[in-house]
Amino acid sequence: MGTPLLFLLAFSFSFFSALSFSPFSPVDNHLINCGSALDAAVDGRRFVSDFHSSNPGTPLQSSALTTALCNGSPRSSSPQIYHTARVFRKPSRYAVEIKEPGTHMVRLHFDPFVSSNSDLREARFHVLVDNYVALSNFTVSDTLVKEYLVWVSQNKLVITIVPTQKGKLGFVNAIEVLSAPKDLIPDTATLVRDGETQKFEGLIKQGLETVHRVNVGGPKVTPFNDSVWRTWIPDDGFFKSSDLSSKVHFSGRINYQVGGASREVCPDFVYNSARVIASKSSSIPEANMNWVFRVTGGHRYLVRLHFCDIASLSLGSLYFNVYINEQLASKDVDLSSIAYELASPYYADFVVDSDNLGAVSVVIGRSNLSMAYAVDGILNGVEIMKMNNSMASFDGKMCRGMALKNWPRGNSGGLITLVVVLCLLLLSVSMLMRRKIVRVKDSFSWTKLPTEVSEVNLKVGIQSSLGGKF
Repeated sequence: MGTPLLFLLAFSFSFFSALSFSPFSPVDNHLINCGSALDAAVDGRRFVSDFHSSNPGTPLQSSALTTALCNGSPRSSSPQIYHTARVFRKPSRYAVEIKEPGTHMVRLHFDPFVSSNSDLREARFHVLVDNYVALSNFTVSDTLVKEYLVWVSQNKLVITIVPTQKGKLGFVNAIEVLSAPKDLIPDTATLVRDGETQKFEGLIKQGLETVHRVNVGGPKVTPFNDSVWRTWIPDDGFFKSSDLSSKVHFSGRINYQVGGASREVCPDFVYNSARVIASKSSSIPEANMNWVFRVTGGHRYLVRLHFCDIASLSLGSLYFNVYINEQLASKDVDLSSIAYELASPYYADFVVDSDNLGAVSVVIGRSNLSMAYAVDGILNGVEIMKMNNSMASFDGKMCRGMALKNWPRGNSGGLITLVVVLCLLLLSVSMLMRRKIVRVKDSFSWTKLPTEVSEVNLKVGIQSSLGGKF
C-alpha cells in the first residue's frame, strides 16, 4: 500500500468545523454523585445524587444491600464527589438513559477512604460496562479515575458492580457517562505489525480504555482546561532521551481547521507545547526522541499522536519519521503538506500489539529529508488506549458470565452457568488460535533480523522497504 494513502489513513480527519469557540455540550450528560443525598459541583459541573429520595429518576436500580458511606475526614483539596461512596454487598446496577446512539465516554471515580464502618481499601470487585468487563478482581489503594470509550446502540447503558464473592465489597464514588464528540473516534487507523503497515477498520465500535494521556513538553492539564473534562499529565516520566532535544512553548493562536483536530479531540494547552529536535548548524543531528509507556500484555493498543508545528520558522522545513515498537509507522512526515500553515494541529492513529515486556514505545527521529538549521522532529501529545480482548474484557480473561458466576439469582443460575461455559469455550478457542499463530511465526523464524543489527540500520532498512510519504 502506498504511503501517501497510509498518510490519509493515519491522520484522522474531522468533518465538523473546528473554528467555533462554543463549548462542547454532550447530548447524553450523566454525572452521578454516588452515596450522597446532595448534589456536588466539580469544575463547574453538577454531579447529581443517586438517592431515590433526592433524585426520583436516579439510575441506581439495586438499592438492597447497598450502603451510602461518608468520609468523615476528607482531604481539604479533595473534590466533593470523593466525600461519599456507594458501597455494594451484592451485584448492583446503574442503568443510564441514552438519547443518542454512538461512542460514549464512561468515567468511574474511586477514592478508597476509611470510615467507622468500612475500609474501602479492602474492597474487591468486578465492574461491567454493558457487555464489557472493565475491571476484574479490582482493588484500589488511592484516588483513581478509570475511563472507557464504548459504542452504545441501545437506549440504556448499564454499569454493574459485582463483589468478587459474598462477604466482599464493591464501591464507587462518582460516575460520568457522556456522549463523545463526533470526531473523537474515527472508524479507521493504521495497523503497524511485523514491519508492515495496513489499514485497520472498525475502530469506532471497538471498546477502548484510556491508559495514558500525556502532554508532551508541557504541564499537567486539568479537566477544567479541557472541553471534554480530561486530564493530561506531563511526559517527563515517560521520556527516555534528552540529548539534543528541547521543550518549546507557544503563546500564539492554534489554527484549528476543518479536516484537522478539533478542541474536543485535544485542547490548546497540549498543542501549545512540544518537544523538538532541531539542527543548529550545517549538520543534522543523529538524534531521536523516545518515549516508553507501560501497558498490559495480551491486548492491542490504539496509539494516538498529536502534532502541531509551533517551532518551525517557515513551511516545508520540517520532516521526520515515526516509529512505534521499533517499527516504522510513518516516513518523511511533512505536516505543512496537509495543514498549509504553521500551528495547525493534526493527529495520527495507529493500532499496535504490546510487546512481551508490556510496553509501547514511540520514537520521533530524523528523516532523510531533514534539513540543516531547521526543526527535525516534533511531538505535542500522546494517548494510549487499550482495546478489549476476545473475551470482551479490558482486564484479564474473565468474561461477563464468569464475573457473575458466584451470584446466581433465582432461575437465572442455569443461564449464568451456560454463559460461563460459553466463555470458557471462547477462551479455549482463543488460546488455541494464539498457539497456532505462535507456531506459524516460529516456522518462519529464519526471516528474523540479526540481533546484532544496530537500531539505526534496522530503522533505515524498514524505511526503504516502505518508501513514500506519511
